[in-house]
Amino acid sequence: MQLTLWTYEGPPHIGAMRIATAMRGLHYVLHAPQGDTYADLLFTMIERRDQRPPVTYTTFQARDLGSDTAELFKSAARDAYDRFQPQAMLVGASCTAELIQDDPGGLAKALNLPIPVIPLELPAYQRKENWGASETFYQLVRALCTPHAPAPGTVRAPRERGKRPSCNLLGPTGLGFRHRDDIKEISGLIISMGIDINVVAPYGATPADVARLGEADFNVVLYPETASQAASWLQRTFAQPFTKIIPIGVGATREFIAEVAALAGVDAAPVLGDPRSRSTWYAKSVDSTYLTGKRVFVFGDATHAVAAARIAAKEMGFKVVGIGTYSREFARDIREAAKLYDVEPLISDDYLEVEARIAELQPELVLGTQMERHIAKRLGVPCAVISAPVHVQDFPARYAPQMGFEGANVIFDTWVHPLMMGLEEHLLGMFREDFEFHDDAGSSHLSHLGASKEKTETKPQQQSAVSATNTPNSPPIGVVDVVATVTATARSDNNLAGTPTAANGPWVAVWDADAEKELGKIPFFVRGKARRNTERFAQERAVAPITVETLYDAKAHFGR
Repeated sequence: MQLTLWTYEGPPHIGAMRIATAMRGLHYVLHAPQGDTYADLLFTMIERRDQRPPVTYTTFQARDLGSDTAELFKSAARDAYDRFQPQAMLVGASCTAELIQDDPGGLAKALNLPIPVIPLELPAYQRKENWGASETFYQLVRALCTPHAPAPGTVRAPRERGKRPSCNLLGPTGLGFRHRDDIKEISGLIISMGIDINVVAPYGATPADVARLGEADFNVVLYPETASQAASWLQRTFAQPFTKIIPIGVGATREFIAEVAALAGVDAAPVLGDPRSRSTWYAKSVDSTYLTGKRVFVFGDATHAVAAARIAAKEMGFKVVGIGTYSREFARDIREAAKLYDVEPLISDDYLEVEARIAELQPELVLGTQMERHIAKRLGVPCAVISAPVHVQDFPARYAPQMGFEGANVIFDTWVHPLMMGLEEHLLGMFREDFEFHDDAGSSHLSHLGASKEKTETKPQQQSAVSATNTPNSPPIGVVDVVATVTATARSDNNLAGTPTAANGPWVAVWDADAEKELGKIPFFVRGKARRNTERFAQERAVAPITVETLYDAKAHFGR
């Protein structure tokens, strides 16, 4: 266990809640103390669902520990069945209730309820949320599909002549990043290929729907973190193959279409040239050429991180300088992807370690989770969210998938806009002191009225501090300090004018005030590269501090 202000994943019972909340006709009885009911807010506040999750908590308190908490659980389970009349029930314990070892599965079995009851053994202190969601879906599929499974060794009968092929879509859950819209996008794509959708699960499915999974010809795995374990079991039990390609990005979507067409025995050609696919041309267009070579750091769940790195490098012309994930179960996928971009993979669920890596690499765009959004904001770097965990703004009312051709369009807009805003900020900064456009200048067509607002007086010492940190042309606040921290070299304001040499310690990038001001005149979208080249030039020649002359010498050197 680790005390932290932020965690990428909750305990595994939150993953079980994501499965239960996504489905209909399923109820989850959770043996948990009163404080663990906070999880409802994840779905009602962040995902903006219009009803509470289908979860009954036993909500035992400290005084109950001296009595029979097992009887409390049995009463809660019995009452939940009587009230909600579900088709099936999940039973389990939260991380706190796990410590009292009441065995919810055994207790529920003793009730002899007239519905399937699936006990969940989720080790809260060894596993986390995504694993909990995967294990819950697997146990649910296994429990509900086993009664319909053929005998071991049975050869699957070929599809009847004239019957359309069918598939299941597996993996979308509650609280998933754009899962609702991904279902719509991929369902439309598959139906346009002449393939029927048998069941989408767990999102929107009932236990009766899950029991029909074996009727499909094959499975489409949209989110391996949730569905790969269940898909593997269905392949062994029902001889159903499943897809391996995740359709995020134009290239991956085309490969996915070809894979699905091969499994279904249909022609992929009619859907490969989808006219909605605009991101490829936009990425090559004149308006977007300044994006080429931008340094990008990618972090998230493994599925979205690998897909984002591929899009960044192959479809948008970015340079991937770092990739990582918090999903240790899928660390191998990230390590394989890192080899493609010749970078060091980061496998960590410590947000402070992620922040240090971002500060060290100095990317020009961060693609990550809600946490990386906060980190990037502190470092003054543009950011786009590509993966859960996310906040309320990443559950938009509009249609905004990540998968398919329309998803590629959404991704292009989402990633490019932060960089364009950076360009706009740079232009605003350039002209902010202009006699016609400065902050206190009135509108040009109202100039005869004069300035309508008075300037706010600022004390000299305050003004100098503000101008030193918040000038529009200055580099992002905090970047220099964070980089210095990462390199384990601290310096105070009193020695900024000093000259570090090999004799008094390792070389440190120290910029004098005039050089920093001159650097601020360089456009936002190439300023980071100019800083890195200048510091490299100065370090190779043991020059300190870096002056305006050093800046222009470095420019001449690298411009040859």
